[in-house]
Amino acid sequence: MIGLTSYRQRGQTGVWDTEMAMLPAFYLEGVSRAGGVAVIVPPQALSEADAAEIVSRLDGLIICGGRDIESTRYGQTPHQNAEVPDTVRDELEDKLLTAAIEAELPILGICRGAQMLNVNRGGTLIQHLPDVLGDNRYQLGGGVFTQMDLNVLPGTKLSQSVSNPVVSGAALYHHQAIDQLGDGLVISAKSPDGVVEGIELENYPFGVAVQWHPEQTLDNLDLFKALVAAAKARRGAK
Repeated sequence: MIGLTSYRQRGQTGVWDTEMAMLPAFYLEGVSRAGGVAVIVPPQALSEADAAEIVSRLDGLIICGGRDIESTRYGQTPHQNAEVPDTVRDELEDKLLTAAIEAELPILGICRGAQMLNVNRGGTLIQHLPDVLGDNRYQLGGGVFTQMDLNVLPGTKLSQSVSNPVVSGAALYHHQAIDQLGDGLVISAKSPDGVVEGIELENYPFGVAVQWHPEQTLDNLDLFKALVAAAKARRGAK
């Protein structure tokens, strides 16, 4: 049973044009094809006890992609190119991560999910990569994903979860990135130009987060399979 966090924003379907809780089906496909059961967790106001209750009913958790995290969470003022944050989602994911880590629940962070994990652990973000790199190679815009080969660091949980030390043709779409690393985290992958593309919880059963979008390349289910395997192992141990 794998929980996936989701968007809460305006959307349209049928006669409805209103605020919706939603998630692209690619994420659900990744979980189901890897042998898990996907359960969407929508943004909502929850107490820490509520978050712990949700975690207690799951075997794994995916913090999915989405909008920029509110910069005040890591002590910065918003960049002029920052997206309007979804503060309800920020708060929900922060509480879910805290409860999941306390319970040693298997975790997979995807894009925003990697950033959220880092912020949850006290880390910071580069708010706009073009300020550092000089161009928008990591987020071309218009929903066009950058395809890039990424280097996985040996000895990491990520290196045990993917088939090769180089992730070929990873789908990238982010204008922010990991800056100062949060407590208890280690870097697990980098791009050829040194941008952090993977982090993970050190000395933790399975707490992996990547900046790329594995749900966009479902011909390779390595990360989804690794999460589901860790979830099944945890359930079996319980």
